[in-house]
Amino acid sequence: MSARTEWTVSAPRTLEIEEPVDALTVRLVGGTVNVVGTTEGGPARLEVSELSGPPLVVTRTGTTLSIGYDDVPWKGFLSFLDRAGWRRSAVVSVTVPAATRVEVGVAGAGAVVSGIAGSTELRGVSGECTLVGLSGPVRAETVSGSVQAQALTGDLVFHSVSGDLTVVEGTGAVRAESVSGDMVLDLDPAAGARTDLATVSGEIAIRLPDPADARVDANTSTGAVTNAFDGLRVTGRWGAKRITGSLGAGTGRLKATTVSGSLALLRRPPYEEPDPGPEDGPAPTTPPAGKKVL
Repeated sequence: MSARTEWTVSAPRTLEIEEPVDALTVRLVGGTVNVVGTTEGGPARLEVSELSGPPLVVTRTGTTLSIGYDDVPWKGFLSFLDRAGWRRSAVVSVTVPAATRVEVGVAGAGAVVSGIAGSTELRGVSGECTLVGLSGPVRAETVSGSVQAQALTGDLVFHSVSGDLTVVEGTGAVRAESVSGDMVLDLDPAAGARTDLATVSGEIAIRLPDPADARVDANTSTGAVTNAFDGLRVTGRWGAKRITGSLGAGTGRLKATTVSGSLALLRRPPYEEPDPGPEDGPAPTTPPAGKKVL
């Protein structure tokens, strides 16, 4: 039988979990959760800096650390819309080994997950979620909450009703579906990576490097189309429009579909070093940090 330890947190405090942790589950209603993966060793660490409403329950069962409320289960979390239960809030920061498997559920709360190499699963009712520097597979489901992802090297699966998706400097495969949420992706996909996007009324904008490497099939039934690649063909003048063709060797795949939203395929220009002026110093050897951001 796995050893179990439980703490009831009713006021701000810090906990260090000396026993090994390789799985983390967090469920918050109101407030903010910040999960950081570290490769520096040391125990997992939990800091609750603000708390109102019912106490948080923290449990360690074997190598799994759980943080949440007794009345907020992980199963069916996205249906937790009882406003009476939202009279609570917590600001929680958790540091765990980078290889930890992470599950985060938030309702009316924000979430930031960074530096995780294990799998990450995110469920959000509302509130903004940010994912930074994740190298493991990521699955995100939201009702109306937006997801912003930066520097992901793992594969991303996203499902939402009306939440927006923004991806910057993504290199892994992306599969995203929404009803009315917009999708904005600035990608630098690895060879052979697949990108599949589908929305009913949301807008889709994708920026690819130049040169790119992908077979492209993108279409909209009634929306406007923008295409910045000479190697792709746009067909359809009225109503349905489609962008097809291959870029580079065509080892990757880009498929995008929207019914009534607009569709844009944009090209990221290659970085060129500016000529130094008479009073300028040496030209920079690396592009500005924000060069790839849409």
